[in-house]
Amino acid sequence: MHAITTQILECTRAKAIKDSEEVQSLWSGYGSIKRYTLEGGKYPSVIVKHILLPESGKHPRGWNTDLSHERKVKSYAVESYWYRHYACLLGSECKVPRLLHAAEEGSSRLLVMEDLNALGFPGRLSPDTVSLGAAKNCLTWLARFHARFMQVPPKGLWETGTYWHLATRPDVWKKMKHIPLQQAAPAIDQRLNAAAFQTLVHGDAKLANFCFGPEEQVAAVDFQYVGRGCGIKDVAYFISSCFAEEACEAYEEDLLEHYFKSLEINMDKYLDFQLVKQEWSRLYKFAWADLYRFLDGWSAGHWKLHSYSERLTRSVLDELNEL
Repeated sequence: MHAITTQILECTRAKAIKDSEEVQSLWSGYGSIKRYTLEGGKYPSVIVKHILLPESGKHPRGWNTDLSHERKVKSYAVESYWYRHYACLLGSECKVPRLLHAAEEGSSRLLVMEDLNALGFPGRLSPDTVSLGAAKNCLTWLARFHARFMQVPPKGLWETGTYWHLATRPDVWKKMKHIPLQQAAPAIDQRLNAAAFQTLVHGDAKLANFCFGPEEQVAAVDFQYVGRGCGIKDVAYFISSCFAEEACEAYEEDLLEHYFKSLEINMDKYLDFQLVKQEWSRLYKFAWADLYRFLDGWSAGHWKLHSYSERLTRSVLDELNEL
């Protein structure tokens, strides 16, 4: 592969690279994300995601299986395909970074993207700093995203979006401690996958993957696990990444109502919104139970395994037992 600096200068038409800094290292040592500050050209800075695929992964929790490695390899291909073929279909009200350049050679992958910081989205929030209003702004972004891709087939993407769905995590499922949930996992997975209304889900819509600008502006990053799914999976996962059990309980109705109002405003009128809302509302607890299933096997004692997620999971198990 040509030198990364050469590729950056060519695709941005910058005169020189003034500086670079690592934003973060990729999971299990698969490369890095860096910010390059430029001189001249159209962009003051760019974000460069450089993936170096090892022969096998080194996972901090020991999940370094061949299946895990294959999943990561595919996730980078999916993300590149997403930026090249789908990102351009989103308007400014559903902001994502624009892809400037992509390259692949051997075990090396390169994505050069707009820097959201330079575009006015420098804010990052954590569960300690996120407000109810900021969370609602992210749900508005998700609603617009789901509305835009409602019933769109996942060509070039994951057939089932999200990184934690059952089929992609058999090793984690085997290590579950919650036996009733382990036994019910296929039925929960089937219920979510059989939803009549499917869209493209972000697949890793945690708070850390949203960037905040002035007023109510929000942008999103990290599309490695985008694929087919019912949008409520993104919603449940996002809420789980923001709030502890008391806040989840207190804000549930307000957050879901906000999401569905935003979805209705942005959804094509040829679809019956009320049917979508009815189905996805019923599946909200199933999405939580599905996430609980993953966390129970992946990281016992995880902070998201709290009384709120337990209550929703219990409700799902009770419903399935009545069938």
